[in-house]
Amino acid sequence: MNELKNAINGSVLVPGDEGFDQARTPWHLGVDQPVRAVVEAADASDVAATVSYARSHGLSVTAQACGHGASGDTEGAILLRTNRLDEVEISGRVARVGAGVKWGELLAAAGPLGLTGLAGSSPVVSVTGYTLGGGLSWFSRAHGMASASVRAAEVVGPDGVPARVTAESDPELFWALRGSGGDFAVVTALEFDLHPAPSLYGGRMTWPIARAAEVLEAFREVVADAPEELTVWYDLLQIPGGPGFVHVDVTYLGADPGGLLRRFDKVGGLLSDGRGPLPVAELGSICAEPTDPSPGIGRCELLTSLPEDVLLGAPIDPLVSVQIRHLGGALARPAGPDGGGAAGVLVEPYSVYMIGLPTPETAARMAELAGALEPYSSGRKPYTMLAEGEHAAAAFPAETLARLRDLKRARDPHGVIRANYPVL
Repeated sequence: MNELKNAINGSVLVPGDEGFDQARTPWHLGVDQPVRAVVEAADASDVAATVSYARSHGLSVTAQACGHGASGDTEGAILLRTNRLDEVEISGRVARVGAGVKWGELLAAAGPLGLTGLAGSSPVVSVTGYTLGGGLSWFSRAHGMASASVRAAEVVGPDGVPARVTAESDPELFWALRGSGGDFAVVTALEFDLHPAPSLYGGRMTWPIARAAEVLEAFREVVADAPEELTVWYDLLQIPGGPGFVHVDVTYLGADPGGLLRRFDKVGGLLSDGRGPLPVAELGSICAEPTDPSPGIGRCELLTSLPEDVLLGAPIDPLVSVQIRHLGGALARPAGPDGGGAAGVLVEPYSVYMIGLPTPETAARMAELAGALEPYSSGRKPYTMLAEGEHAAAAFPAETLARLRDLKRARDPHGVIRANYPVL
């Protein structure tokens, strides 16, 4: 690796070096990443040098800013850390962000301008990794997947050559980048549309878990005719060794949802109500997710309908959370002439996401719940919610998967670039 160390401005760590184990560890502490080396890129030229080195030495490169989507499929690869590529530029309603930028950082810059990106629930997830996998946002019901808003990607291809990819310059690669999770090139920066958010309303309501059935019934009624500006999520939370709660998290693209959420006011026992005007920069506070690395395993299912009682089994332990997200709206409509990229559409109206500590008991409970949900599940999973042991094939319709695999074989036959969940 001395050749690579001499070629870059950043750093290269190999087994035995001080800090190597920390550098290879992803945000999900329960995932082990066995790698040949860790490169901490200082700039885009370091990315190009790393990919060129890997290509010439028969190695592969997997890029991560933080590792929220880590799969552990990294044996023998060079782990390329992109967190130092942290530039944020906003011109009009278009943002350009480096591959290391986190959602909280972008929202802090966009919010004062009356704009928002299509962020998810966590402020510490990287914009690029999330968007390359599609990106299910609070505002996807109104604006579709985050990947559908991408205008251009600055990349380093498997040949080590930098390029700017657009719908005009390379339509097939541009299509694939938006939803394939980064299996075709290392993305060093993304350029994408921001969306108007001059005012935003949101927050969390909390009840004791004994009210779960009543809250779920209210959830059903609210989402049945919810406008696309309104997003509502239902969450059962079981604190290990402690009490359980049921949360409803909401956002509304506007100053006041009026009576759209009034049905929840009829559920007794409300413990707290954090709804109100919400600065865009505070979007990541709604779900109060951990912002420090932590162990955990998750499992996601897309549901064609919402069952009556499967999700009411309380307590949910050893799981920590079972969350239902209302989807639909723009997610179910093709975006643009190429359908919005490889992410395509999600016709399922709901997703359910389970999370817990990485134990055999947790995995067994997840499998049990997934089995009970099987009559209501489509079998497909969002790419960004794939979990360790799952495969990219679960995220795409057969025709899309075949197209991605054909492109991978044509553009990267030696497998120089490796996503967290490769398409082959």
